[in-house]
Amino acid sequence: MFGYVGTLLRIDLTNRKIAKEPLDLGAAAKFIGGRGLGTAILAREIDPKVDALSPANKLILATGPLTGTAAPTGGRYMVVTKSPLTGTVASANSGGFWGAELKNAGYDAVILEGKASSPVYLSIADGEVKLEDASGLWGSLVGKTTDSLVAKHGEKARVLCIGPAGEKLSLLASVMNDKDRAAGRSGVGAVMGSKNLKAVVVRGTGSVAVKDPEALKAAVKDCLAKIKANGVTGSGLPTYGTAVLVNIINENGVLPTDNFQRSYDPKAEAISGETLAEKFLKKREACYRCPIGCGRYCETDGIEGGGPEYETIWAFGSDCGVSDLSAIVKANYWCNEYGLDTISAGATLAAAMELKQRGLVPAAAAPGLEFGNAAAVVEWTKKMGALEGFGADLAAGSARLCEKYGAPELSMTVKRQEIPAYDPRGIQGHGLQYATSNRGGCHVRGYLISPEILALPEKLDRLSLEGKAAWAKAFQDLTACIDSLGLCLFTSFAMGADDYARLLNAVCGTEHTGATINLSGDRIWNLERGFNLAAGIAPSEDRLPKRLLEDPIPDGPSKGWTHKLDVLLPQYYELRGWSKEGLPTKAKLSALGLE
Repeated sequence: MFGYVGTLLRIDLTNRKIAKEPLDLGAAAKFIGGRGLGTAILAREIDPKVDALSPANKLILATGPLTGTAAPTGGRYMVVTKSPLTGTVASANSGGFWGAELKNAGYDAVILEGKASSPVYLSIADGEVKLEDASGLWGSLVGKTTDSLVAKHGEKARVLCIGPAGEKLSLLASVMNDKDRAAGRSGVGAVMGSKNLKAVVVRGTGSVAVKDPEALKAAVKDCLAKIKANGVTGSGLPTYGTAVLVNIINENGVLPTDNFQRSYDPKAEAISGETLAEKFLKKREACYRCPIGCGRYCETDGIEGGGPEYETIWAFGSDCGVSDLSAIVKANYWCNEYGLDTISAGATLAAAMELKQRGLVPAAAAPGLEFGNAAAVVEWTKKMGALEGFGADLAAGSARLCEKYGAPELSMTVKRQEIPAYDPRGIQGHGLQYATSNRGGCHVRGYLISPEILALPEKLDRLSLEGKAAWAKAFQDLTACIDSLGLCLFTSFAMGADDYARLLNAVCGTEHTGATINLSGDRIWNLERGFNLAAGIAPSEDRLPKRLLEDPIPDGPSKGWTHKLDVLLPQYYELRGWSKEGLPTKAKLSALGLE
């Protein structure tokens, strides 16, 4: 067997049973791995209407066929489950080294089901798999948890865990690995916490078999050359990290500010990637087999750790009216330690600030929580992670927060998940992707920032509607494949579907083309859509917040624009082969083998 190692681990936490099962090769061929295969397993094994925080939900840790190989960035894995935040299928992606270690231990995926009667962690050391007592770790921050388990299991062990936010079932809780890498979105950490599972420790001494090593070597060489020659992956990201986008996005007038009340931040330079590199950066970091090295390791006032990324800087920065980069570095650190999604955490603080600005949150309930108050951003991030006082309201996300305080329109969410750091009013194609994302507000379910802002693979007019539905579908399908292969989305700045097909064929001995890669992505996208429909997520939820549809951007380079979703959405449904109501047709599902 090539690419895949051929074994799944099934962990019944309720009955403390451990089983090893053969990989379904038919499903792997159909859905590739990672996001696709994990979703196929989830859809087959749970009722989509299940309570996401009940023992009946399952948590799947899934690698791709290129995870653990020499393919560039081949260290990614997915956390797949039903989201407690959105009610949709959740598949959160993470890098670092944990995913490759799981493959080297001999497993393509881990299926976690039921609920342990007391806190436990899972130990995987090649063929030896155990459930261990975690009562002494429960309540610990991510850094301490990781250090304790590495000390016990050896310095080469890799640790995936949750922090206190996940233990306390915060709907914004992430699953963390390697201390500061996050499967961050959709509340996947709360599902792990609901199962009384603190961590999964992995040590693997094996390797992934490759069908044609020489073909892989040649394909890797060519892909690395493309990555190095590309301005984004070869220069921008290595030099300044993802925060290189701060000034670029702001100069286009689409950097959301003060909870999307504005879209241009005159103080953006103070929180830019350039400023981060000059004042706070200690070293660059790279994930497994990554030639890009976009990771930042920063220090301020004695606090140091991985990050912050662009979306984090925006969420705690411009969206909260804050231009103190030191405070943003601290807020990012505490998100990593408590195990919080930085995008949703910062965006929820911004929504709370506007609620308070409008007099809807009593001043005494949230002292200091006001636009521009950097110190309050740090303190309320910690309270959110601990679910302390008003922090418990924050920990449920902005949709529930704004509903509770009587202004649901102030939540900048799609399907109850906070949208990230790009104002769709000034980036029409990207806004369509927000609205139609299968996991709610998300920038990595297709990234039209690439052509609409960065001119990759070609420059598109960001305000034009022409062809944007087709571009959205194409990027969504390709992204589904990249997530399923076990590679990083950033490779798509330099690589295309043919490159991914070539890598997969060399590793697995398949005969994919760029066209069949994209077809697989279409299949995965429709599988997710089907799960969501069965879960009760109606097509009417393919919407953007009212503000973005009705209130023009007030100033800056994108002044006067709203998003034209009413024009783009019907075009998108038609291109997807769905009905006018947004439902996959029988003919479409049959063509994809999803009857």
